[in-house]
Parts: sequence; structure tokens; C-alpha cells
Amino acid sequence: MTTASEPHPLPALRRDFLLGAALLAVAGVFVRALLFTPIEARQGAAQKILYVHATSAIVGLYLAFGLMAIASLLYLWLKDAKLDRVAESSAEVGLCYTTVVLATGPLWGKTIWGAWWTWDARLTATLFLWFIILAYLLLRGAVEERGRRARYAAVLGILASFLVPFIHLSVYLFRTLHPMPILLKPSAPSLPNEMLVTFLFSFAAFTLLFIALLRLRYRIATLRDYVDDREAERA
Repeated sequence: MTTASEPHPLPALRRDFLLGAALLAVAGVFVRALLFTPIEARQGAAQKILYVHATSAIVGLYLAFGLMAIASLLYLWLKDAKLDRVAESSAEVGLCYTTVVLATGPLWGKTIWGAWWTWDARLTATLFLWFIILAYLLLRGAVEERGRRARYAAVLGILASFLVPFIHLSVYLFRTLHPMPILLKPSAPSLPNEMLVTFLFSFAAFTLLFIALLRLRYRIATLRDYVDDREAERA
């Protein structure tokens, strides 16, 4: 319990309106995709998984793990605990998004490819990255000393991020079942306008959800460190 003289690092608990808005936006994506977006001629209704699968991949792999890598690099340079908490929070939220990618991919693949899973280069690399990020989070729980934990995690996080460009380029380097990344190619969009609008709406909604979850997870990490510091002072 804190005293009046101890500054608390977090504001009083209150409703998180950003998270609520993000959840409403994601719900709106499902409504628009299911009820107001046409069915693709060749893939049928299964194509609607795109609006969750592809946007989760973009936000999880590029945004979340990219932020993790940048925050880790800056932490090794500046030794600022806030950067370590950003990296940790972004990695954990990114792992959730990557789990969605790996869960929705087989649902789509079964319909289009006729198999739940193939050892496609992109699929395999994404699964491997999922295990590395899981190991990253387990490492953070296994090392008690905060400075050493942050350094070890930063190095592993940076190394893990090297897989992201490999995943992106895998469709060029190997023969894969995944199509080339031309979804948002400005010169020739591969989606009709209705589908493109739904995709952009989904991307915005899942990005907003990422920001809300990152903010919430960062607050939890800040409170955890605050409690650890108070317990260390009393010991």
C-alpha cells in the first residue's frame, strides 16, 4: 500500500475509452465484412478471413515486432527502463496478433489449398517467429535481476526481428502457396473498391486495438515495476 508521500506512477483506475473504441471498431469490421462486403467469386465466403488474417499479420509482424526491435535497440543505448517496458509490451501484444494469424491461416488454407497446414516457407517462418517471441517472454520471467533481464531480452528481441523481413521476402525467395504482396499496390489494386474499403477499415481498427492494448500492457508493466521497487525498499 502506498503512502501519501509516495508518488504513484499510474493515474487512478478509470474506464479505458480507447480500448472500448478499438473493440467497437473491430466489431464494426466483422459486421461490415460479413454483411456489407461482397463474396469473392473464386474463394467464396472464406475470402472474408482476409480482413482479420492479413491485417493481424501487418500489425503484429511489422508494427508490433518492429516497435519491439526499435525499443530494444534504444534501450541498449540509453538504458531507459521505459524503453524496456515498451519492448516487452509490444512483444506480448504482437504475440497475440501472430497467434490470430496462425489460427486464421489454416481456416483459410483448408478452403483454398485443401489442407489445414503446409510447410510453406512463410507459414514455417511465422511459426518459428512465434516460438522465438514466446521464448523472449519466458526469458523475461526467468531472469530476476531487472537490468540483466532487460539486456538479455533486448538482444533476443532484436535477433527475432530479423525474421520479419525474411517472412516478407519469402514469397520472392521460395516457391510458396502465398500470393505476392500486391494487395495495396497503388498502380493496380487487387481488390474491388468495396473490399478495399473494408480492408482499410480493418487495418485501421486493428491498429487502434494494438495501440490500446499496448497502452494497457505498458501500464501493467509500470505498475509491476513500481510494486517491485517498493518491496525491494522494504526488504
